[in-house]
Amino acid sequence: MSKVYRATDVGLVRPGNEDALAIFPPECYMVADGMGGHVAGEVASSLLVKVVQKELQGKSSIKEEELRSAILVAHGKIQQAAQDTPAYSGMGTTATLFHIHDGLLYWAHVGDSRLYILRNRILTQITRDHSYVEELVERGKLTESEARVHPQKNMLTRAVGMEGKLEVDGGRYTLVEGDILLLATDGLMNMVSDESICRILQEEKDDKAARLVSEALAAGGRDNVTVIVLEYAS
Repeated sequence: MSKVYRATDVGLVRPGNEDALAIFPPECYMVADGMGGHVAGEVASSLLVKVVQKELQGKSSIKEEELRSAILVAHGKIQQAAQDTPAYSGMGTTATLFHIHDGLLYWAHVGDSRLYILRNRILTQITRDHSYVEELVERGKLTESEARVHPQKNMLTRAVGMEGKLEVDGGRYTLVEGDILLLATDGLMNMVSDESICRILQEEKDDKAARLVSEALAAGGRDNVTVIVLEYAS
């Protein structure tokens, strides 16, 4: 039986929490990080979670195509809400989710929240950030350490609800007993190093999600932070 932990916190600087998370049948896990004007980010992330959950619940078979499709439906709903309510203009959200079935992990992703897997003490990032600084890193213009402190590190190149068509990344991954999966918004990664994340995930403590959030707050908590940790057991 897999163990699952979740935690979210407004942080120490932001006035409200624009992150959202969801865990719902059949074995679906999701985090989102909203953006926009006053309360609009919270509206976008909450609407995303609501729509995706409605699209996927009750399905007997979910692959990455279904995960992508659910995000695209939410994309249209968020765009429509922004058109209908001027205060929500320009709102959007990241979306990173996965589904587990018969030892396979199916995932879909937009933005700079992340999905990681820890296996044999090695932490691997499965998703790729859709951000300006990530493009600079890929072109060799920035190092990973420089990207972490770059002033434009939060500038996204893709977001759910952003104007125009949306491309959703997705894929599948074969799981083995003992794998640890991590879903997190950038409020974790911007404050806590991969080395520290790897260490905490391997600790013999129950609530690893709460531990990771506490670490982000101890480092300054400059953003909302949301975490789901799943210790996989077949």
